[in-house]
Amino acid sequence: MAIRKLNPVTPGQRFRTIGTFEEITKSKPEKSLVVAIKKSGGRNNTGKMTMRYIGGGHKRSYRIIDFMRDKDGVPATVKSIEYDPNRTARIALIVYTDGEKRYIIAPAGIKVGQTIISGANIAPEIGNTLFLSDIPLGTIVHNIELRPGQGAKMARSAGSFAQLSSREGKHAVLRTPSGEIRKVLVTCKATIGTVSNADHGLEKSGKAGRTRWLGRRPRNRGVAMNPVDHPMGGGEGRASGGHPRSRKGLLAKGYKTRKPKKESNKYIVERRKNK
Repeated sequence: MAIRKLNPVTPGQRFRTIGTFEEITKSKPEKSLVVAIKKSGGRNNTGKMTMRYIGGGHKRSYRIIDFMRDKDGVPATVKSIEYDPNRTARIALIVYTDGEKRYIIAPAGIKVGQTIISGANIAPEIGNTLFLSDIPLGTIVHNIELRPGQGAKMARSAGSFAQLSSREGKHAVLRTPSGEIRKVLVTCKATIGTVSNADHGLEKSGKAGRTRWLGRRPRNRGVAMNPVDHPMGGGEGRASGGHPRSRKGLLAKGYKTRKPKKESNKYIVERRKNK
């Protein structure tokens, strides 16, 4: 997918860059795989605002995505590549030979009419889902399970992937672009290839209104508040506010919040590299 820059005919389009949508083949979703989304506006069941900066936004329908890929040994044909407003990646509508339809995260390079399959002892081709024990070393994968049968949890957003670097006993070692090296059980599944829409990070909205369309309200800075409202508030003139911290006083900008005795720490061989 490429990025398109618009002519600055309005102030909102001067710096706006959008995707070309050239890979999209269908505009309306499959009705049987769509459910309604009820927006809360950041309010709880009593109407009290418990999450700030949420509200408005365009009405959306949720596309039910198959992260399990548990229909092993049954070939499926890619019928269309579609846009999903709920995620950064593109989605693909696949139809199994028995007639069942499902949505999956579309890998980069997948084409309409292509046949994909999941299960054991199958070819490691783009779109196929295999157990980590069957995938050749050095292969790029996405949609990775962290527990067998749980469904994909890692590498699901646009352009993301991980590389299978080695296998140690009953664990596979995966390397992510951030530099983190992590162990995952070889009985977990992963899909071959990279997630589609890799240029999503290059898009620019161009105006504040497009952020409102996504359901995000303006977020005011802590240093602009009063001391009663934020630890960084108050002061004469434009005070810096001291060390960056959250509204509850937790340090930000580098302060590690991960629990040092977290159970899954034993699976992380090397943490991600700081920029």
